[in-house]
Amino acid sequence: MTKLPITEGANPKPFEQAIEQEMEKHTQHLEKELLKLRTGRANVAMIEDIKVICYGETMPLKNIAALSAPEATLLVIQPWDKANMAEIEKAISTSDLGINPLNDGNLIRLQLPRMSSSRRDELVKVLQQKLEATRIAVRNVRKDAQTAIRDIEKDKKISEDYSRRLQDLLQKITDKFIQNIEKVGSKKEEEIKNL
Repeated sequence: MTKLPITEGANPKPFEQAIEQEMEKHTQHLEKELLKLRTGRANVAMIEDIKVICYGETMPLKNIAALSAPEATLLVIQPWDKANMAEIEKAISTSDLGINPLNDGNLIRLQLPRMSSSRRDELVKVLQQKLEATRIAVRNVRKDAQTAIRDIEKDKKISEDYSRRLQDLLQKITDKFIQNIEKVGSKKEEEIKNL
């Protein structure tokens, strides 16, 4: 975390903005991760970051192929170099998508199957893990900020009263972000269960 703007008697708005900015990074990451969780519609975000070994390097799929979702249950991958077809197929097969790629020599098609109840339960577990990781990351931001506040208080740069005010503000910000994470999680879980 960057150095927090903490000065006795100063407006706490810059402090609040710095904390919110740091926590927002984690919630944005969560939202990107949730796009990759398969729900009812095919979405290229589900596959774009699958790591493929080609040209002796590991690259995300989006860097070596054109990706599209022409239908609600179909993803199409068109490699820019057909020599990479086998590696792309291998990467998809070993990913946690649970889909067998269909290769016609020019394109790789991924037909998304109907969601089984066991797969839904699996996705809910993955969702819960991602939510918990984000909650932990937000709480770690809070912990780092609390440590910074206590250190500045120890150095007698701020009063105990101002320290308490900042810590109360920090807790309110943390609660707000945790609540937003819960809302996002509930919405996604509802989406998964209603497939």
